[in-house]
Amino acid sequence: CWCVGFVEKETGSAGERDVIAGVFYNRLKKGMRLQSDPTTIYGIRNFNGNLTKADLKRRTSYNTYVIPGLPAGPICNPGAAAIKAVLAPAKVSYFYFVSRNDGSHHFSKTLKEHNQAVYTFQKLRKNR
Repeated sequence: CWCVGFVEKETGSAGERDVIAGVFYNRLKKGMRLQSDPTTIYGIRNFNGNLTKADLKRRTSYNTYVIPGLPAGPICNPGAAAIKAVLAPAKVSYFYFVSRNDGSHHFSKTLKEHNQAVYTFQKLRKNR
């Protein structure tokens, strides 16, 4: 599954890889868009390090915020730990995650929960 690259790029935390994999499997099973920032970034030529709302809306064959299912191809060369996580994803009820900006993620079951976490960990941080 090409989502192994998603796991590789989404987290460097060994303890989260199987949970991230579980989130992507949950999204695939439910028919949700995968909405992975690293896939979106992969489709941007000359990416400057700042992912914008416009980037998330721009249609590329890698932007999983816009396209259904998997992107056109792999986004990286994943390591063994990411491969193991995808082969044995955590059985979780999460559908969302957001960076806590400390190398870890906050996981959510509902969009409402996720939006609150985005506000807490991303928007409040930018306003400080």
